[in-house]
Amino acid sequence: MTVDWSRLSRPLPDWYADAKFGIFVHWGAYSVPAWAEPTGELGTVDEGVWFRHNSYAEWYWNTIRFDDSPAREHHRRVHGDAPYDDFLDAWKAEEFDPKAWCDLFARAGARYVVPTSKHHDGIALWDAPGTATRNTVHRGPHRDLIGDLASAARAAGMRFGVYYSGGLDWSVTEHLPAIDTFANVRAQRPIDAAYAAYAYLHVRDLVDRYRPDVLWNDIEWPDAGKHAGQLGLFELFRHFYATVPDGVVNDRWGDTHWDYRTSEYQHGLEAETAPAWENNRGIGLSFGYNRVEDSRHLISGPQLVRHLVDVVSRGGNMLLNVGPTASGLIPEGQRRTLEELAGWMAANPGVVHGSRPLEDGIADDSDEPWVRWTRTGDRAWAVVDASGRPGRWKQAGRVRVVLPARADRLELASAALADGAPVAAQAEPAGVAVELPSRDLPVAVGFDVR
Repeated sequence: MTVDWSRLSRPLPDWYADAKFGIFVHWGAYSVPAWAEPTGELGTVDEGVWFRHNSYAEWYWNTIRFDDSPAREHHRRVHGDAPYDDFLDAWKAEEFDPKAWCDLFARAGARYVVPTSKHHDGIALWDAPGTATRNTVHRGPHRDLIGDLASAARAAGMRFGVYYSGGLDWSVTEHLPAIDTFANVRAQRPIDAAYAAYAYLHVRDLVDRYRPDVLWNDIEWPDAGKHAGQLGLFELFRHFYATVPDGVVNDRWGDTHWDYRTSEYQHGLEAETAPAWENNRGIGLSFGYNRVEDSRHLISGPQLVRHLVDVVSRGGNMLLNVGPTASGLIPEGQRRTLEELAGWMAANPGVVHGSRPLEDGIADDSDEPWVRWTRTGDRAWAVVDASGRPGRWKQAGRVRVVLPARADRLELASAALADGAPVAAQAEPAGVAVELPSRDLPVAVGFDVR
């Protein structure tokens, strides 16, 4: 049966277009071993290397299937080759404080939170229908973790969404071979009608229980469920929109329907040309907590500000992942990065939230000096990282930078930092020269647009 997916099309809700920044949370039984090789960012590592030396700790159950992988050797040596589900029972979440998490996320400027409700290991973080006791309500934490986070996120003033792995579920097929190529990811998807119904009932239950503002599916949807009838994907989307009229869905359901596209680290960057898109990545190289990672693998506060502003300046949203420990703590390195972002966002909220890309013909981006532009209402914002500028540019704690902009399109007398502090600005042949405070984090200077 041919499905007319265009019948689901509608304008992107304002809240999502304005939010710009959300927090992803990958937390599961894989947070107990919490082990992966920090090989590199997805999209920069050859797939022949990637799967045997996977940077993603949440893929631990797959990586240990390779007899010759370092992960398998680690699993033998440290965990005695224990069955994967032993980690579910060892996962206690005894220090989990959803309010503390969400207070931190909100301070960092997040407008929505999207935790994993079921990852590829098939373990549900709520009492999902059909999972019997293989979920966090009956085993391990003995808590409805999705319900706890939904309440805490909304109490902190943020929207709430759910991630669901509709395309992969390693628990539904016994003796799975190791996934070693991206083509093999697609080949090993369960696509039968029974699994399609199982996944449908899961997501329907998530919608009915928690009214999520975002449905974030991963790795496709079972082919037998891509239809318009009962237990079909069209009906699932219809029910979601009827229940949450301003809800949004991502693009990882196959060739069906989406409200926005997604890229991941350096993978799938072609999605970033879509009318609405979202880049997602971890603070480190993994989504799930990886005890092997240290400061060398984590994005710093200044790097995160640059990445966020770059994404927003090009019309995207950013979904930044946090990988808590099995006990429920945000690792110190990840927390440090979030706190640095929180300090910057507190001083520059209008630069990001509710902003749009600055239209062509007014100014240009630059990598030397690093400059990105956004626009909020009648105000154009230049976000400048001059921390690495040569010493001759610095005088009395200030840095002189020439912005690649048309002086006749900006009111130079209106130049000011986000806190209202005036900034000296003058026209030059190469653009607009400004004197900015010298700081480790990027500095935003605003102008009224003519």
